[in-house]
Amino acid sequence: MKKLVVSIIFLFFLLNSFSQTMKTRKWRKLEKDSLTSAQAMFIDENYLLALPIFDKLQENHPKEMYLKYVTGICGLYRSDMHEKALEYLTLVYSKNKKAAGIRYDVARAYHYNYKFDEALAILEEHLKDKNLTEKDKKDAEQLIQYCNNAKILVASPVDAKIENIGDILNTVGSEYVPVVSSDESVIIFTYTGDQSIGGLQNDFNVPDSFGLYYEDVFISHKEGGNWVTPSNIGTNINTNAHDAAIAISNDGQKLFIFKDNSYDAGDIYISTVDSISWSAPEKIKGEVNTAAWEGSASLSADEKTLYFASERPGGFGGRDLYKATVLPDGSWGNIKNLGMNVNTARDDDAPFIHPDGKILIFSSEALNSMGSYDIFLTELNSADSSWSTPKNLGYPINTPDDDRYFVLSTDGKRGFYASGKVGGYGFHDIYTVDMPDDFVKPNVIMLKGAITLDDQPLRKPIQVDMTDNNQNYRTLNSNGIEGTYLVNLVAGHNYKITYKLEGFPDQIRNIEAMNLIGYHELIYDIKFSTKVDSAKTDSTSAPILANTDTTKSTTTNPFDSGNFSKEGLEFKVQIAAYNMPKNYKYEYLKGLGNVEKLLLDDGITRFTIGGSFKTLNDAIAHKNKVKEAGQKDAFVTAIYQGKRVYLEDLEKIGLIPAIPK
Repeated sequence: MKKLVVSIIFLFFLLNSFSQTMKTRKWRKLEKDSLTSAQAMFIDENYLLALPIFDKLQENHPKEMYLKYVTGICGLYRSDMHEKALEYLTLVYSKNKKAAGIRYDVARAYHYNYKFDEALAILEEHLKDKNLTEKDKKDAEQLIQYCNNAKILVASPVDAKIENIGDILNTVGSEYVPVVSSDESVIIFTYTGDQSIGGLQNDFNVPDSFGLYYEDVFISHKEGGNWVTPSNIGTNINTNAHDAAIAISNDGQKLFIFKDNSYDAGDIYISTVDSISWSAPEKIKGEVNTAAWEGSASLSADEKTLYFASERPGGFGGRDLYKATVLPDGSWGNIKNLGMNVNTARDDDAPFIHPDGKILIFSSEALNSMGSYDIFLTELNSADSSWSTPKNLGYPINTPDDDRYFVLSTDGKRGFYASGKVGGYGFHDIYTVDMPDDFVKPNVIMLKGAITLDDQPLRKPIQVDMTDNNQNYRTLNSNGIEGTYLVNLVAGHNYKITYKLEGFPDQIRNIEAMNLIGYHELIYDIKFSTKVDSAKTDSTSAPILANTDTTKSTTTNPFDSGNFSKEGLEFKVQIAAYNMPKNYKYEYLKGLGNVEKLLLDDGITRFTIGGSFKTLNDAIAHKNKVKEAGQKDAFVTAIYQGKRVYLEDLEKIGLIPAIPK
């Protein structure tokens, strides 16, 4: 109520300050109705709703300074309207320096348009006003700090390349808060536009031509290395109320949703994918959600820690970052504030914990932000669980406007976020960022593959244990459609991966990551078979285990053997094989190297792509690109002195170093 009264008083003074200069004596009834609606929205601080109405009215009445002023104020809340806002507000200021709050609003417009010295000059005049409230002074002082920070950051831009992700995902509506699976095969985001369920609605979910589109969750997948047209994720998640995506698990099988309704201030929900459909979201269990607002989250790679933002009492500012740990019953507890090195006296939001478990990216209104929220990075010190001093990601990643909801690829080379930049397809678009060469390098293994029985996909459990401390890292299931799985392994541990299938011996892989440096990707396709013989396979995995075998295990250290080279030994990426060669179409693999025919002494002609590779790791990296382009059954084959050699036999015949046992 107090906020409403203040807004009405402000509008009264605003109208009064322009009443003597109003040029239009007669308004059409439709215009009066539109003006009344826009003013009501303005009072409620629904500036984005009021903006197009005010803008249209000022086009019809270009001499009305009042209309230019309110259009300019509303334009401060749309980044693609900042130039027009500056044009209108400076014009108003030149005509009426007594308009309510005009100096501060003009300073904001200068700041958004990178005219920091002009903003500082007018703020200096603004602070001389003896009628300013304490809040007015604090707001002006904060804007001065933003301008000074911005001058420093813009003067030393980081070498980051920012690109619109394209019109397959982006539309004339708004796409924002992108969340991406660890292998970048799935992207989920929040959408508002003419495809939103319910269409234009008012605050009570009633159709209203002056209303807004409510948020829905949309999803897209990669096919052949490209994103496909996104679709509504389904009515299990989307309703005619606000439904927003905020985080996704590394393997893309758990989705965190934000819901704001009449009986709480905003809470975090979770949905899981089963086959092809997503479950109805359920409020996460435990102590994360409170009567206060909770609305941003990120799940660690082992799925045992949830980072989130909350406005609960007891923090350092209005909105702080916290973490929760999973309890034996699956609920979340042991809530801890991330501390004063991360949290500030202003709002801190949008945490993203990288799959390496150490890099935390978040947004803050304080620290050395160049305007409202900026994106920062801090790293966890494993020795004492402290966080390093947060570092601003720099300009042009950060801008004078809001910059939030930034996620980083597993290899640390790409970022994804949304922005309302001029030149986009809609109000907010999704952008990618090629990170600078000197950006922090994560230490993590992305382990993925598929589990099959007689080449048919399975949904089966995979147990990941840390052998150095005899603790369970996590247990997961492969996807039921393709049998695929994904788990990220953090540095500083050794792991035992156990693949289970009833009636068969466990298949086991051991991975050493105690001294891991950098990003690595491993693909283990686990093939169970009902056949008695243990036939050879074109796979980077260990030999197939038949159901009559005893339990076997192999220890793999790909960071030694995978990079080993030997004279006469080469690796190729095979995409097809025929007893009698025929026309093989591979146009969709253009750009991935020449396609060659390889005829070996077994009489089979093989098609390979990309030439020869000296190391197994280089060949695997190229194979992954070929699979992403659409050749799903591509695999690596080894050739030694003109003869084919099975990968699992390379150690036995001395072509790669002995693997440590």
